[in-house]
Amino acid sequence: MSKSAPVKKTTSKIWDKVKDVVDPDRALQATVAAAIEGVAVRNVLGMAPETWKPGKPLKLLLAGYVGTRNTGADVRVEEMIRQLRHVVGDDELELTIMTVDPKLTRGYFRAVHQIELPAVFPKFIATECPKHHGVIACEGSMFKSKFSSALTCFMAGALGLANAENKISVGYGAEAGSMTPALRDFVRDACKKSLVICRNEPSRKVLGELGIRTTSGADTAWTFDPAPLSRGAQLLRDAGWDGRQKVLVVCPINPFWWPVKPDLLKYAAYKLGGQYKHEHYSAFYFHHHSEAADKKYNAYIQALADGVNAFAQEREFFTILVGMEQLDRHACEDLLPRLDRGGALFVSDEHDMYDLVSVLRNCSMMISSRFHAIVTSMPGLVPSAGVTMDERIRNLMNDRGHPDMFFEVDEDDLGDKLLHTLRRLWRDAEGISADIARAVPAQLRLMGQMGIDFMDEVVRVYPQFPRRDLPRTWEAHLPPLPANVQRLLERHA
Repeated sequence: MSKSAPVKKTTSKIWDKVKDVVDPDRALQATVAAAIEGVAVRNVLGMAPETWKPGKPLKLLLAGYVGTRNTGADVRVEEMIRQLRHVVGDDELELTIMTVDPKLTRGYFRAVHQIELPAVFPKFIATECPKHHGVIACEGSMFKSKFSSALTCFMAGALGLANAENKISVGYGAEAGSMTPALRDFVRDACKKSLVICRNEPSRKVLGELGIRTTSGADTAWTFDPAPLSRGAQLLRDAGWDGRQKVLVVCPINPFWWPVKPDLLKYAAYKLGGQYKHEHYSAFYFHHHSEAADKKYNAYIQALADGVNAFAQEREFFTILVGMEQLDRHACEDLLPRLDRGGALFVSDEHDMYDLVSVLRNCSMMISSRFHAIVTSMPGLVPSAGVTMDERIRNLMNDRGHPDMFFEVDEDDLGDKLLHTLRRLWRDAEGISADIARAVPAQLRLMGQMGIDFMDEVVRVYPQFPRRDLPRTWEAHLPPLPANVQRLLERHA
């Protein structure tokens, strides 16, 4: 036993006694709720610092999960911005986005003002949100405790602050899932006047039970235009691809170290004694960690390796491992040495979203635990299957007409099931691509309707706002489409 083990064990025992009395997530929610109440009182007293008036541009604040090199989060926000500019009009719009790390969003979201979001955010959002005419929550996993109740508290809190001043308060392309009872109550209260545009019907059901207004929508990543295919092909060649073999991409994660929670005692031990390095996320936030979680993670990584290795006995292909978020580097590096033939790594800490999606679209088949790896590859008609930790990939595959092409991360005999799925992706690639081609226009139709619904909400809140003279059709409310997406739309709409 290392010298640090007794210290860590003692700290854990202390925290076990304290956590039943003090829940950091609940404390955070109470703090944000108090901030919302304070802004509401100030608004009643006529002290709102910023109100929209005719002739002024609409100042909107985007609240989401950017600045962590999460490719999916960055792509969907990029396309959200393009759509908002199209439906509202550039001259009528001023956009500001909160980013965890401005260095990691440099070169993204052009002409959008970026402000750094601190780890301790309640005071910051209580000060920043009232400077704008509305808030748009823009993270896909918007209302769920699976990843982090604190993240949902941040976005719901920002929406609640806009509601406190009767401003625009919209969740854009949201997904809702399981929440702790305390978080459900917080979301119900904070977002009772918000409009949440959901990317699937199960999410509408979750929020409908809380009395929150919803409409149907989609993810916004469908219209993303990555770097040219030639760029991705060159990156693959630089990594050892011969330019002829089919390319299998695997997108692993650690499904079992969520949720991330604030933990001040762990943070003190981390800062003072270097404890909890493995589960440290950032600031005073820590990943879930336990022996059971480690065992499940090891089984998941081994199942991915077993499926790929067994398939490699039957077919020749080039394997790449893609980390869609910089956190995924650990999973990619854990999987790589278990592959009999090895493979190449592409991780978002070294490749921006334009290059990474271009690489994905050069692939011949995909096994992914990342929702947006599947979404961003679909306009390139890449045959894909999912290994999911929550409802996102499950919902996507059901919507796509492939309910048999996803598995749970802790499913029995996962390696064998992946082998059979890889055989199908190889054998039925043309048919699967055709199914994907038919599914993309349906998502574009929903995305276009989101633009209509958003503008309806803008003029509901601000009746004098000048609405652009666009036909009231979903096609007219999409941003300009990349050529390949336009072709899909023309062929299958």
